[in-house]
Amino acid sequence: MAKIAIIEDEAAIRRMYALKLKFSEFEVCEAEDGEHGLVIIEEHKPDLVLLDLRMPKMSGDEMLRELRSTAWGEHIPVIILTNISKAEAPQTLWHLGVSDFIVKANSTPQKVVESVKSILALAN
Repeated sequence: MAKIAIIEDEAAIRRMYALKLKFSEFEVCEAEDGEHGLVIIEEHKPDLVLLDLRMPKMSGDEMLRELRSTAWGEHIPVIILTNISKAEAPQTLWHLGVSDFIVKANSTPQKVVESVKSILALAN
């Protein structure tokens, strides 16, 4: 069973994606900000990370930069799951190995699950 980490500050959104992924037979771990996200990723070693960009304490792009600087987080696939457009996103994201960029308002939870499955299939 593949393990997915959801790093999202809005609890209702985080729970919605967690529930959808669990129904799709994924194991899920969750964090409400980038700092806690790094802790759970190191602890749980997920197969993929869903990462919001705008969060308190540590933004998603800051967290991704930290994640990529570690041996345990260097190659984990990351899907950016945010409500800002690609044009508004920090340009550094593209140099940090983002697997997909999904705008929450323009997608459904099922499409997110499909992206997760597709990226995990490519990784194996």
